[in-house]
Amino acid sequence: MKILTFFFVLVLGLAQDLVVVEKKGHALGFYSRDGVRQGGVALKQHPHELLYSRDKKFAYVTENGMLWMTDPGKGGNSIAIVDLAARKLAGRIDLGDNYRPHGMDIHPRTGHLVVTVEGPAGLLLVDPVARKVLKRYDTKGQAPHMVTLDPAGEVAWVSNSGSGTLAGVNLSTGEVKLIEAGKNPQQSVMRKDGKFLYLTVSESNVIHEIEIARGRIMRSIPTGNFPARLAFYNNEKGLIYNTITGVAWTDLTVGKEVARAELPGRPLSMLLAKDGRQAYLGIQDEDQIAIVDVVGKKVMSYLKTPAGSGPDPVLDLP
Repeated sequence: MKILTFFFVLVLGLAQDLVVVEKKGHALGFYSRDGVRQGGVALKQHPHELLYSRDKKFAYVTENGMLWMTDPGKGGNSIAIVDLAARKLAGRIDLGDNYRPHGMDIHPRTGHLVVTVEGPAGLLLVDPVARKVLKRYDTKGQAPHMVTLDPAGEVAWVSNSGSGTLAGVNLSTGEVKLIEAGKNPQQSVMRKDGKFLYLTVSESNVIHEIEIARGRIMRSIPTGNFPARLAFYNNEKGLIYNTITGVAWTDLTVGKEVARAELPGRPLSMLLAKDGRQAYLGIQDEDQIAIVDVVGKKVMSYLKTPAGSGPDPVLDLP
């Protein structure tokens, strides 16, 4: 009996609750692993990206204000701070004259945020504790979308989706190094050693491998249509990424796509579970979340969210 009880406790412990950005529902939802919505925190219109504080006590959510980045309009100018334990809004960061915030990354030492903004185009350095903008940078491009910090937190790599470049922004000097990337660059991930960065270019249907020291593309790996979000798997030997119709895997040792799984709608996000063995993909227009076996390269299950919620990024609750 003791062994059986321990087994159930272990299983329940592994079944993490989920935090879901409900882009169409204007909320941050809390879900059990079997898909039951346990509650939510109301946010401003059309929240987009989700990031945890370094101590995992808070969630930061960009309140972009527009459903699609191509939609015209001024949009929002705030980042919501949600207390994860209390499951309530703890406050907001007012971005002033910086509108349509989107992608974020967190500085490994200071806990400061780097945040892309579309109006006017730029990158912000934000102190989430003081809740203020510390500095604004010019990314030398249009429609800055996603951002990745190098391991030292010295350079922020920003995809200028509207002008087809990747901008390396030095946070100390503001100096910008541009790399021509192709049509609609999206998200990037960097190896732990900081030597190589991988970038999806959605309308060019490739993933670029970029050597940081040379600041140049070393190879371009063909993908399915419209690759967008990506993550490492298998100790950085492979990449998993979403496409316009599903999810796919690339083996970096051979430089080609090795598996693909179709989904019942277009996934707009993809984030890994804590253990890296599962991926969560928000299928916004179908009000579904796909749970994918990263190692087994297959779809495991789907969670249904309330009608009109429009799930986008999904993470395990810390």
